[in-house]
Amino acid sequence: MTFVVGENCIKCKHTDCVEVCPVDCFYEGPNFLVIHPDECIDCALCEPECPVNAIFSEDELPEGQEVFLELNAELAETWPNITEMKDAPADAAEWDGVEGKLQYLER
Repeated sequence: MTFVVGENCIKCKHTDCVEVCPVDCFYEGPNFLVIHPDECIDCALCEPECPVNAIFSEDELPEGQEVFLELNAELAETWPNITEMKDAPADAAEWDGVEGKLQYLER
């Protein structure tokens, strides 16, 4: 099993989660983070660290966000690994909780 970064991370991209990951399985895109499913050890340390509640166990993905399981796997193969916390985007708070953000995902 793996953890999955869901829709609310788009344009929020807090990186608190990467600091606690013992296996460095996070990858960073322009406005979104993903978890590499083959590297995640299901430790659950990242989930409570996400300030926008965008990380889920794959079997607890909210309805309608199943596509993010595939997106995490796909994008983790091409994006660079991230292992240290960075500042969130200046407008992250404005995007927290906005629905329909998949259209804003930058690859």
